[in-house]
Amino acid sequence: MKRLIYQVCLGGQAKSKLYEKCIESVSAYCEKYHIEHRVQREPILRIKPDIFMTNRSNESYEKHGGFLPIYEKENAFDLLDGYEQVAIIDADVYIRAEAGNVFEEFGFDTPFGAVVERQMPINQEYKHKITNYSRMQYAALQDVDWKWDNLGAEFCNMGVMFINSEQFKPYLNGQSAKQFLERYEFKRFIDGEGAWKWSTDQTLLNWWVKKTNMPVKHMNWRWNGLFTANTQIDKCDFVHFFLKDKLPNGGEDINSLLQMI
Repeated sequence: MKRLIYQVCLGGQAKSKLYEKCIESVSAYCEKYHIEHRVQREPILRIKPDIFMTNRSNESYEKHGGFLPIYEKENAFDLLDGYEQVAIIDADVYIRAEAGNVFEEFGFDTPFGAVVERQMPINQEYKHKITNYSRMQYAALQDVDWKWDNLGAEFCNMGVMFINSEQFKPYLNGQSAKQFLERYEFKRFIDGEGAWKWSTDQTLLNWWVKKTNMPVKHMNWRWNGLFTANTQIDKCDFVHFFLKDKLPNGGEDINSLLQMI
């Protein structure tokens, strides 16, 4: 069984103690379970917004040479032929040493898996954020069923996602990762149209998964514990230190962060 965990860590991220500590934990996890680990350190896809149409702020892409690094992790789609299962994990995810093999829970029944945010045990403040985020990102996308409830839309946090390669590949329609992201229907997300000005690949992928009716396994929340939002962070095997700029000391006092989890 060939399995891969893929991460992206570009530019200034590589100088961050937080990112490097998290990547180190993923590397140890992969060694423990005989999983191949790849860390992309240089841009490959270089997905760019249309400079004549984009609503994104210049600094969100110009400082990276005109491309959006938030779409680089889709490069993993070009590697599916070499592995039965692939996980794509953000560089700010820390894996506990005692964590079990997540691929065993993911199984082989579905092409895609991730954690639905509203199914996490989260605090009241983050519940409000989910509601507002849902309205801004997904309310205009009425051609799919978001299964709205009192919290908002049913969307996955794409900081940790899992793929069964053979089941997933048909949804790519034979396209490379770059061709996939350059589909016309994704242009509005890439350009940051309207409320998607600050969107990442999360909005694009959630809409695409729903639009294609792709079967999705809703993974247990412990595989993507949102730090400061999850009320049971001590029970999370994967701790996601998202929103780095809002972490104490910008997340660079890694020892203090680890004591907090």
